[in-house]
Amino acid sequence: MRSAAIILLGLLAGIPASVSAQSGVLDRARKAGVMTIGFIEDGAPFSFAGADRQAQGFAVDLCREVAVGVRAQLKLEKLDVRWVPLTVGNRLDAVRTGKVDLECSTTTWTLSRQETVDFSLITFLDGGSILSRKGSELVRLSDADGKRIAVIGGTTTERALREALAGRSLRSELVPVSSRTDGLKLLEDGKVDGFASDRTTLIGIVATGSTGLGFRLMDEDFSVEQYALSLPRGDYEFRLAVNRVLARIYRSGEIVKIYNRWLGGLGPPSLLLSATYFVQSLGE
Repeated sequence: MRSAAIILLGLLAGIPASVSAQSGVLDRARKAGVMTIGFIEDGAPFSFAGADRQAQGFAVDLCREVAVGVRAQLKLEKLDVRWVPLTVGNRLDAVRTGKVDLECSTTTWTLSRQETVDFSLITFLDGGSILSRKGSELVRLSDADGKRIAVIGGTTTERALREALAGRSLRSELVPVSSRTDGLKLLEDGKVDGFASDRTTLIGIVATGSTGLGFRLMDEDFSVEQYALSLPRGDYEFRLAVNRVLARIYRSGEIVKIYNRWLGGLGPPSLLLSATYFVQSLGE
């Protein structure tokens, strides 16, 4: 019996990885004709719920293209997309547990996060900054000494901000919040001096908000944030399918149309972002 078990284990170990990968996202999509994609409801202009509560934004458009590309790669006549609203706090866990097949928002690709989920090619570059009310003295990071700064707990922004403050021996009180909406509300009510998040997202929430207050962004960034689409760890067939679509979008220049649709009002892509897309325009 022991010998038989050893032989069985040996046979299983010899099965090519591509066979086990068939139980992944692509296989489920092929059988069910559905992909489940997560988005953040308050991450404008990258990922948010519109007036009709439907998912939209820069990252959402990329994911729509991924779904179209996956359908073509699988040679399916139809592939439905089921959109699942997530929060910044549960988005990675939703990918890890299989609640969603793909997550589209402002998730920064880090090595520690890659221990539990995988990532696509980089989709955007941003930097951490601090939003304050108009007239505030919070112009540079050094001005944050003694200030109360709201930040979403458990994010790369929180970690980067803590490190930046410690590196300059600044004594700021970080006030944890669960969403960008909560952070902006504390700032509007004067309960904090600033709200820290990614620069482009801060511009987005102010632009789409209904408040009549004036705001300003700090003149410097305290981090670099490399956004990517998060997907199940170890599902290399699906990751390849996703990256095939993104590389085609970058290679064809279609990324410029998507950028202009959601971010064109902020000016053209930076040289660094343009270079990122160029380097990732991988050929077949």
